[in-house]
Amino acid sequence: MTQSQYSNPALAVFPAAESCLTKASDIAKDMGFPLIDNAQAMLTEPFPLLIWVDENGIGLRQSGRKAPNPIVIDFVGGALGFRGKHSPHAKELVANAVGAKAGHTPTVLDATAGLGRDAFILASRGCSVIMLERSPVVALMLEDALRRAQLDPEVSPVTARMQLYQADACQFMTALSSEDYPEVVYLDPMFPERSKSASVKKEMRLLQQLLGADMDTLELFETALTVATRRVVVKRPKLAPCISELKPHHVVEGKSGRFDIYHTRALE
Repeated sequence: MTQSQYSNPALAVFPAAESCLTKASDIAKDMGFPLIDNAQAMLTEPFPLLIWVDENGIGLRQSGRKAPNPIVIDFVGGALGFRGKHSPHAKELVANAVGAKAGHTPTVLDATAGLGRDAFILASRGCSVIMLERSPVVALMLEDALRRAQLDPEVSPVTARMQLYQADACQFMTALSSEDYPEVVYLDPMFPERSKSASVKKEMRLLQQLLGADMDTLELFETALTVATRRVVVKRPKLAPCISELKPHHVVEGKSGRFDIYHTRALE
């Protein structure tokens, strides 16, 4: 998917401080989005979402006076970051799902990188992770987060194992040569929102507003099965149906979600 095909006319770039104006202007020019350079325009212009540029990084924010704080990916601090309050159990679940253990850290292709949460956890466990993100906006946020993380001596060894491509995952995987096939393909597709529950996290609601649902999920899964040399892992809500009629060989269950595991060698 090319950048122009993906551009959203309801999106604009906003510098939150005068010191960020040049950076915001460059982003607006590179991505073909309008630049809003004053707070009053942010409140009155018809742009539901803003690429928010401030001293902390590049984020995504709803417009409007009462909008929540922007989402900014932070691999160093915050809930997601290296010093954040990860649930040890959640870390173990995703690591177990991809087959990471002492003495074995598989190469993982995260075909739906999103905010990079699971990719970062896997990289912190020693896995080499290729992240694919087809949204230019989300890829920009990830790139900015990785750049900032490289400046931290504790976190940079982790993010050095994370490689980001802004690409359509199906096209990327189809173009791989067999010697570049990953051991694991990890999928966390965005499905249509089924409720307005408060339990749906702010980050997810904002991403759904930006991206909508992944309509090529089945194609993505089927392509993943052809390139993963060991397994395909699909993250799903706990009570949701499987991604396809093919039943998983194994399931790792958590409190609110699960990981469906398909061993590709068993399918040969």
